[in-house]
Amino acid sequence: QVQLVESGGGLVQAGGSLRLSCAASVRTFSGYSMGWFRQAPGAEREFVAAISWIGDSTSYLDSVKGRFSISRDNAKKTVDLQMNSLKPEDTAVYYCAAVFGRNPESKPGVYTYWGQGTQVTVSS
Repeated sequence: QVQLVESGGGLVQAGGSLRLSCAASVRTFSGYSMGWFRQAPGAEREFVAAISWIGDSTSYLDSVKGRFSISRDNAKKTVDLQMNSLKPEDTAVYYCAAVFGRNPESKPGVYTYWGQGTQVTVSS
């Protein structure tokens, strides 16, 4: 069983930055690829970024490339999402997810474990 707890959400003006963090309670965190997803009101859950189990491979949604950066610390069992140059369209609940395996995955159905989410609101 893996428990994921997100933190770091909040309200920020357009152009600002936020750093989300996800803490995992699992013995073998390094055995899991990790992802960040988001869901805006009335929309489907959307892939944002993912990172492989040792952090050597990442994947991003096209609209966040160059603005967001995913990283992980296997010793601390955390995965972070640094979000810069935020836009109002980035407003959503952001979720951390985990799947046992090597490669970063972009399909939400692949992920086994999910956090409760953290709200990110970007004002114009």
